[in-house]
Amino acid sequence: MRVHIGTIHRRGRRRIVGALSAALLCTAGVTALPAAARTPDAPAPGAVPTARTAGTAPAPRLPGGLAKTPPMGFNNWNSTHCRGEFNEEMVKGIADLFVAKGLKDAGYQYVNLDDCWALPTRDVNGKLVPDPQRFPHGIKAVADYVHAKGLKFGIYTSAGIKTCNPAGFPGGLGHEKSDAQQFADWGVDYLKYDNCNNMGVDAQQRYRTMRDALKATGRPIVYSICEWGENKPWEWASDVGHLWRTTGDISDSWSSMLAIAKQNLPLAAHAGPGHWNDPDMLEVGNGGMTDTEYRSHFSLWSMMAAPLLIGSDLRKATAETFEILANKDLIAIDQDTLGKQATVLKSEDGRWTVVRQLANGDRAVALFNETGRPQRIATTAKDIGLPQADGYRLRDLWQHRDTHTTGTVSATVPAHGTTVYRVSADPRWATYPPAVETGTDRTPLVEAGTAAGLSSTVRNLGGTPAKRLTVTLKAPRGWRVQATSPASARALPGGRTLRTSWRITAPAGTAPGAYALPLTADYRSPRGERSTTTLPGTAHVVVPPPAGTADAAALPWLTATNGWGPVEKNTSVGEDGAGDGRPLSIGGTGFTKGLGVHAASEVSFYTGGRCSVFSARAGIDDEAGDRGSVDFEVWADGKRVARIAGVTGADSARAVSAPVAGAQTVRLVVTDGGDGIDYDHADWADATFSC
Repeated sequence: MRVHIGTIHRRGRRRIVGALSAALLCTAGVTALPAAARTPDAPAPGAVPTARTAGTAPAPRLPGGLAKTPPMGFNNWNSTHCRGEFNEEMVKGIADLFVAKGLKDAGYQYVNLDDCWALPTRDVNGKLVPDPQRFPHGIKAVADYVHAKGLKFGIYTSAGIKTCNPAGFPGGLGHEKSDAQQFADWGVDYLKYDNCNNMGVDAQQRYRTMRDALKATGRPIVYSICEWGENKPWEWASDVGHLWRTTGDISDSWSSMLAIAKQNLPLAAHAGPGHWNDPDMLEVGNGGMTDTEYRSHFSLWSMMAAPLLIGSDLRKATAETFEILANKDLIAIDQDTLGKQATVLKSEDGRWTVVRQLANGDRAVALFNETGRPQRIATTAKDIGLPQADGYRLRDLWQHRDTHTTGTVSATVPAHGTTVYRVSADPRWATYPPAVETGTDRTPLVEAGTAAGLSSTVRNLGGTPAKRLTVTLKAPRGWRVQATSPASARALPGGRTLRTSWRITAPAGTAPGAYALPLTADYRSPRGERSTTTLPGTAHVVVPPPAGTADAAALPWLTATNGWGPVEKNTSVGEDGAGDGRPLSIGGTGFTKGLGVHAASEVSFYTGGRCSVFSARAGIDDEAGDRGSVDFEVWADGKRVARIAGVTGADSARAVSAPVAGAQTVRLVVTDGGDGIDYDHADWADATFSC
């Protein structure tokens, strides 16, 4: 579903409830689909379902052999919405880049249009009319161009009387046969069928009607059901479409991606060749997440056998974006012919182990770190379902290199990062270098001009020694890094660990912020092959809070994550853009200072053991009305020291007073109050530290 956040769901995370489109239409005085808008064979909205419409009789299937693996391609919506840059030139440019950048060779096929390609009204014959400004040569000409590149072409409409855009482009409800034939005549290979303005007609009925219309054309068209998971299509749509949305729309934020992954992961049993769970399109490269987070996004979607539909404008994409999207090792996981979606082996405190069985007997393992700090995540070959063996091949699908392990599958995973391995019981395991895992005990907090300590570990997970091992900790130019215990070994036997202590000093005057601090282990296998394992690390240069009372909004934070839009200083969170909030107001009382956030949110501060109390007035901002429900929490060095639960939009500001004496860091956390993260605009008003 594609609706601008400001149009239908003001000041709340975009998640449209099932009856919303129909409710809006009823408010406008529309209560039923006009008879003139229905095709002769379409049942009236209030009709009692027949055996055919209810799905109790054998149903015609779409042409076979389609979507045996999850579709891969492009859709413009996430990068353009309905802006003028969505046009014929863009679509052709994407097709050109598929070929020029190797994406076609990597498996991407479909170049798909989303909403706004048509005029708002049909012609006198009831046919859809392409927008002549966007597509001056028509849709067929664009499809022909795409086909000439050896690619396939997709289009969009909605299973309602209008599409989702407020401009009111014509939907397919009541016009299924005509629209399907028009798409077939244009050479369409893929149809995304949305759910807006559906008049309350039964979802199964609407989507089956278009299925039958597509089948009647005789053209093989992949059919993407986009009803947002509201009617649990995974339970009924395997004979209707080739893929179905399981969630609301994704947005280009860590919290959105994470929430959608968590919704889609439990549905693994329903996916397989020709029928896939669809957690929505990729946001990789759109700028709202870090490259580490985008790699997690791509990793999880590949593990979940999700359709891989690029949502960024490739004409503006960075080299890193292309590197992520063209990762053939991970694409091979997504496109594995067995078609089994990954399942969660373990999830604990934000550390996830996700496993996927592959056609040749291998296992793909994603070690996913949901948290904001590095975490060691480990499993074993036995636990992921591999047979007993003396050793296993371990292929890192982001570093594209092979090592071996005697059974442990582990990594220290950066914050919001994902390590993905392909693990196999390979009888040649000893020919690969031993797997060496690097890790640190924490993310160091460094006051400029003052030495800080850090401990690192290097573990040999293999059955052969890591020879001539050297460990280095790299810091920015001008920093001092000194190992205060051994950082090398002539040979590190299998199963052994080298621990090293370090002293790190940033020069006086270094600006606060995050700085790269990678830890690297360089070693040789028994055969003499050189291997390098690097853990991307970060050091935070911090400034202690001043003595007295300090406004939280005036202090630099260490990290900040937010459920919708950025964290705002001294205003509410507003919409999804930076600086679009309002003066803080809770229960009719205004506040001049504080933090405006949206659940799920976490803002962390360095206090350096110098502060005793954090205090605030907490509540849901008045811009959300009486909606929303959240819990406020304060954490000091990993221990929760204050909590106010069940705060709603109808409540006045609640006082928070949290003891934080001796804590190096303090985290301000806002979680969903239990009713979903809609309208959860939370304010930490008058937020102060007493130091």
